[in-house]
Amino acid sequence: MRTVSKDTITQEFLNVCGPETSPRLKFVLDRLVNHIHDFVRETELTHAEWRMGLQLMREMGDFTDDERNEYVLMSDVLGLSSIVDLMHSPDNGTPSSVLGPFHILGAPDLAVGGDLKNDNDGATVIVEGRVLSPDGNPIKGAEIEIWQTAENGLYSNCDEEQSEYNLRGHMNVADDGVYKFSTIRPAPYIVPDDGPVGKLLKGTGRHPWRPSHLHFIITAPGFRSLVTEVFPSDDPYLDEDAVFGVREKLIMEYIEHTDKSVVPTGLAIGQDVTSPFFKVDFDFTLVPE
Repeated sequence: MRTVSKDTITQEFLNVCGPETSPRLKFVLDRLVNHIHDFVRETELTHAEWRMGLQLMREMGDFTDDERNEYVLMSDVLGLSSIVDLMHSPDNGTPSSVLGPFHILGAPDLAVGGDLKNDNDGATVIVEGRVLSPDGNPIKGAEIEIWQTAENGLYSNCDEEQSEYNLRGHMNVADDGVYKFSTIRPAPYIVPDDGPVGKLLKGTGRHPWRPSHLHFIITAPGFRSLVTEVFPSDDPYLDEDAVFGVREKLIMEYIEHTDKSVVPTGLAIGQDVTSPFFKVDFDFTLVPE
């Protein structure tokens, strides 16, 4: 190893991986290190640029806590999160999309038909659909986790004025695959740009806006878990998402109503909806493991 050079160091690294290294880890490290070393050689990376990159990662750690993950956010704005999603989204199921940096565990239980709106400002939105298998049959035992921004574009863990689990819930889907709940329409918002991610966006002339969306995590025994988000068709940022999360199959329609006779039965709020209110119908398809 004393004769290592810029041309041999990549293989030298791979040579030090012991025989107990799993084949998959060895393969991933092989590709990762080859690409990183080739990047350095191709760009002739300077010491100053290398130190700048290390400082960026240190700042990402400084900005990361239980309520915000700057590493996830950086992965999102680089398109890394989305390319992993796109590569592993099945053709016969609902596409996955980015988890985002604001998911928190422990959302309270929400019955089918439950209300997330509570005292939040904004027009009532009724969201309804089914969780299905690729052959169109309802999936028993499915669970849905839901979270979204308030009307001000902030998640509950980013806004001291909101309660901890505001606009978040966990639902056990009905045996016929139906889920439904009442809420408000989430707002478009900017991803946090006061940290390293913001420096990258500003340095490349990009805006930090995301289209409004509802987040979902859907699980069921025997099926692949789905992490996704659903977007309204009329959002101005639909084709300019800062984290590349929009998919054609994840676009929904907010249908405006004033006639309360279209309000579905089984809602906790009953007929007590604002006028106008909006109705969203969206089915999810999970694929077997």
